[in-house]
Amino acid sequence: MPSRESVMPIPPHNQGRLVAIVVTYNRLHQLKVTVDRLLASPESELAQLIVVDNASTDGTADWLATCTDPRLISLRAERNEGGAGGFVRGMTAAMAASAPDWLVLMDDDGRPEAGTLARFHGLDLSGWDALAAAVFLPDGAICDMNRPSRNPFARPAVFLRTLLRLGGREGFHLSRADYSQSTPRPIDITSFVGFFLRADLVRRFGYPDPRLFVYAEDGLYTLGLSKAGARIAFHPALRFEHDLSTFSGAAGGFNPLWKVYYYHRNLLLLYRAAAGPLLWPLLVMLVAKWALKARWHPGERACYLCLLWHAIRDGLGRRLTLSHDEVLALCCKD
Repeated sequence: MPSRESVMPIPPHNQGRLVAIVVTYNRLHQLKVTVDRLLASPESELAQLIVVDNASTDGTADWLATCTDPRLISLRAERNEGGAGGFVRGMTAAMAASAPDWLVLMDDDGRPEAGTLARFHGLDLSGWDALAAAVFLPDGAICDMNRPSRNPFARPAVFLRTLLRLGGREGFHLSRADYSQSTPRPIDITSFVGFFLRADLVRRFGYPDPRLFVYAEDGLYTLGLSKAGARIAFHPALRFEHDLSTFSGAAGGFNPLWKVYYYHRNLLLLYRAAAGPLLWPLLVMLVAKWALKARWHPGERACYLCLLWHAIRDGLGRRLTLSHDEVLALCCKD
């Protein structure tokens, strides 16, 4: 893995107006770091920053009101719309009023490392429509949650490697060796932590589905773009830090528990979009694996299994009608 010091600036090409979109909900301590990091870049690197506040109750709106950089635009939702709804709100606002050439998306706890935006403007992107950054944890380890991938079901060699589990996640996710390269690599699926995309791509193909609320809205969106012919690459010169806390329970459990529903429902939707009818032979293995995760939630296992059952039912039925309040009502506790 390359060190932070080994990533050198690249001579400028200038990609035009870059607009950053950050979605936040009750993580003011994280948001402050991300906003400060972004606004440390000059206007030539970052033309505008749009922060979507998903009805936070921790003082986020008050703090944003004190920010004086004219590039910062704060949008406050009346209720929590999740990451999916927040990104749609931010992207829509950017396309309507900010005249972007490129957008870059991130969560409130994901942020570019120093120099990343300058390196972005220095790349030759004539062959690409979108770029995924290399995302690391604060300790420098690769963030597995944000590892881009190819669609294994669209490529026989990748599918066989994945099926045989040769190399584990390297069967279809990018390998750790890819993070040490200096050139872009084509991908099909990636996350919204450090996702750069041309504004023209949004004009042609639209927005993520806000009904997904949280999890896999990025995977489904980027898979849809790649299926439609968009050229998406992973570029290791673009480095992001992700100070995540979602899986902070025992042995990797969900915190808060209601995320169990969205995580598994939306993964089923993603797997179905990627695999088509090949999903069905794998379904028993997937469900068994997910059910075993209940052991990570002592005292909450019944609630975990209840959320998982509804997630599988709605994922297989492609139902996106359950409201967030209804999801919360399935939980033993919020």
